[in-house]
Amino acid sequence: MRQDGIDLETSLGYLLKEASSALRTAMEEVLRPLGMSITHYSCLELLSQRPGLSSSELARGAFVTRQSMNVLLQALEREGHVSRPVEARVGKALPTRLTPLGRRRLEQATVAVRDVEVRMLAGLSEAEQRAASQLLRGMVHALRDGDPAHAAPPTG
Repeated sequence: MRQDGIDLETSLGYLLKEASSALRTAMEEVLRPLGMSITHYSCLELLSQRPGLSSSELARGAFVTRQSMNVLLQALEREGHVSRPVEARVGKALPTRLTPLGRRRLEQATVAVRDVEVRMLAGLSEAEQRAASQLLRGMVHALRDGDPAHAAPPTG
């Protein structure tokens, strides 16, 4: 590594950003013909796996601001993909659920997104995929916890 800066050829952070950008581009290409953005897809996927999430929880899960998620949820509700109660039962959170139409749209998008992931992982064995997943989780935990000691040690 150079002393005066980051060597982009060997920087894992830069490589992760490049991989993220390539994944985002590939996902946008398959979702666009379905009339979806990555955030739109992420929102539907999150609601499929965790029904009843609030707008704030969905925003965190989709890596967008609460304001952006609120705008998206209003559009999804108008289009009939999600439903939310008019009033919150407790507090201010309005739990959101997928509608049958939202589930059908998600199924279409999931096929397209799964194809992108299969293409991305095509050159890796199952063991390499597991190792990559574990390494990436360790990096995320180290950054979120602020202490590299909290990172999961590599196995194998």
